[in-house]
Amino acid sequence: MERIINLEVFKRFFKSGQVGGFILLICVAISLIIANTSSSESYANFLEVKLGFGEINYSILGWINDAFMAVFFLLVGLEIKRELIEGELSSLKKASLPIFAAVGGMIVPALIYFLFNDGTITASGWGIPMATDIAFALAIIAMLGNSVPSSLKIFLAALAIVDDLGAILVIAIFYTNQIHFEYLLMAGGIMVLLSLMNYFGVKKLIFYLIPGVFLWYFIHHSGIHATVAGVLLAFTIPTNTIAAESPLEKLEHALTIPVNYLIMPIFALANTNITFQKEMITGLFSPLGFGIIGGLFIGKTIGVSLFSWIAVKFKFANLPSMANWKHILGLGMLAGIGFTMSIFISLLSFKDIAYVLEAKFAILVASVISGIIGFVVLKFVNNDPAPEAIDV
Repeated sequence: MERIINLEVFKRFFKSGQVGGFILLICVAISLIIANTSSSESYANFLEVKLGFGEINYSILGWINDAFMAVFFLLVGLEIKRELIEGELSSLKKASLPIFAAVGGMIVPALIYFLFNDGTITASGWGIPMATDIAFALAIIAMLGNSVPSSLKIFLAALAIVDDLGAILVIAIFYTNQIHFEYLLMAGGIMVLLSLMNYFGVKKLIFYLIPGVFLWYFIHHSGIHATVAGVLLAFTIPTNTIAAESPLEKLEHALTIPVNYLIMPIFALANTNITFQKEMITGLFSPLGFGIIGGLFIGKTIGVSLFSWIAVKFKFANLPSMANWKHILGLGMLAGIGFTMSIFISLLSFKDIAYVLEAKFAILVASVISGIIGFVVLKFVNNDPAPEAIDV
């Protein structure tokens, strides 16, 4: 009997938001340890090993950042579409608060980064502090259990999804160097085909996934970052608003475990192998370091809280049920956990590896500060709702 109970506890833990963040933490620790031992050079060389043939011949690191992460963005795109059709973003009233909060959480961090880096060689990294890491943020709020209202968890998930959509647009528009229109035209043809299949009611996922591989190839060669293909594909997958499982929900369920427990941990292993040097501490006090840490911790906190206050003050939205302004403040701090998406944007921002490493270190520091302080604030805040939070 005890064995059955333990098994059920393990299953609940495995399905919760906690375990994904826990595995990511382990992978970050492993990657940092490897990077600071004698195996560092061998590990870096391993990541540069080429795999493939002809024009599809990339390093292991390239496959991880361009192909594996396209699958991650496919899952994000599926979540965004589902929320737009039937979830927390399906109506203006539901979506108002997370949209306002997410917009504030992108604009203010970018402004803070810009203030520190305007006119410097690192000015191109303004997109780094705009992003929130869904996995880590939701894992931390899941660890809080009943210490926070359940409505706050839904609000954070919706905010993070809007934030991801913003990050995707930033990558597509501002972090694209040169457009090859012939490949973009072929990608457009694939999108037309996928959209027509959706319109005519084609339900089998295989008829979307195979053209999706070609879509990834054409987007990759067009000059737009290949991960955008994952989001474009997601928006063509059919869904519905009824109880029956749609193709979108079927694919989302199929991808959740491999993305959370394989793709994101592999990304962390490959991209947090930071060899610590004295210069990195100095880098925290450079415009780059101030911009990232100030943007993620201070900018996210101010942006999410201020824009949420504006939305409630002018009656565009209500606070989440049973939540108060201290909850929103703590939530804004958690939104400063930039990790996966911020590191990804830093890879696109700088060609100089020294700046990439400084940015990664600053992201890690900012994410740890945001996670710990956000957790403490939410853990010990009282749960009495603010007057504005009462449903009307």
